[in-house]
Amino acid sequence: MATEIIMPKLGLTMTEGTVFEWLKHEGDAVKKGETVATINSEKLTADVDAPADGILIKIVVKEGEDAKCKAPIGYLGKEGEKAGEDAEPAEKETVPAEETAPKKPVEEKSKSKKNETESAPAANGRIFITPLARKIAAEKGIDYSEISGTGGNNRITRRDVENYAANQPKTEKTPQTNSSTAGQGLAGMRKVIAQKMMGSLQNTAQVTLHAKADITALMAFRKDLKQKVARPLTNGQLSITTLVTRAAILALKETPDMNAWYQGGEFKKVDEINIGMAVAVSNGLVVPVVKNAQALTLTDLSGQLNKVIEGARQGTLAGDLYAGSTFTISNLGKSGIEYFTPIINSPEIGILGVGTLLKELQLDDTGKVIQTDKLPLSLTFDHQIIDGSPAADFLAKLISYLEDPYTLII
Repeated sequence: MATEIIMPKLGLTMTEGTVFEWLKHEGDAVKKGETVATINSEKLTADVDAPADGILIKIVVKEGEDAKCKAPIGYLGKEGEKAGEDAEPAEKETVPAEETAPKKPVEEKSKSKKNETESAPAANGRIFITPLARKIAAEKGIDYSEISGTGGNNRITRRDVENYAANQPKTEKTPQTNSSTAGQGLAGMRKVIAQKMMGSLQNTAQVTLHAKADITALMAFRKDLKQKVARPLTNGQLSITTLVTRAAILALKETPDMNAWYQGGEFKKVDEINIGMAVAVSNGLVVPVVKNAQALTLTDLSGQLNKVIEGARQGTLAGDLYAGSTFTISNLGKSGIEYFTPIINSPEIGILGVGTLLKELQLDDTGKVIQTDKLPLSLTFDHQIIDGSPAADFLAKLISYLEDPYTLII
């Protein structure tokens, strides 16, 4: 019996992936554990390994095509073995194979017999269509009951919808910006990013607050600690990223409504503080996660941050470490940006943007001009869940920890 090669599920929010490249061709012999394909999804690229020894007898999902998680993208078997009648493209596997046909007005008697045959549903009043074909038909405003399917059981496929659309008279279309059309014309990671960003903006009431933290004492604290600690602090324990992350964790412990998820009309506070860290990679943006960050010391926190950031950049990070974050931090300090408006990483409630370190002059209590170190911070929050005042309180708590640095280690 043929063995399925399935589209892996790499994170909690991943629902489908795109086959980026097949490294093996139909008829090639493969060994168990050998990489046969690469896929793009959830803002990362991952390898798909052969689950058994055998011959790649059928590729179901071609390069550039999408498949639902846990659906087959290909089959392994013995030489000459068939994948079976049910070996349909993976886009058809995880959604019921039958769809109730949309209601239509009674056909005019003058309509030709040929047209009636092409558009008629199955005898039991149902019509067969793949989920991807149905999605494309909805996006193009096509009544798919008008389409004659060429797949198994006369099932309507993506190609049937595209061929039907290509033969229709062209009409002027109003540009659409809803989440269902986000990512059109894009592929792979860029498509996933577009869909998530548009979905976040359209399903949340996003407001951004800006403030500066006076980290003059923090910078002196770093210098003093480096001199007094016997062992070298070379793992980023005292980096700005680590210290800001620690301050955010402490503020989240005091503001549980910010450490939560809101999705599908359901609000859920999360006990664990899982920090997502926005990381730029060669082909987009990923958010690796440090889990249970509230239980980590400053040294452990810096080690975990280094691990997930480097793993994300190298593409070696485990898939489960790209999901489950409860609050995200995005740092554009190295780019010289002061303030910006980060977009919430849904289903989270908030995201913190960190700007570049600034040197500013100000008067002290005696009227003397002194130089200070200021760190611009931008907090975006979902006003559906958090009002402006408690959001401002959360940002103030975070800043208070940065301005009283010894509280970060007690």
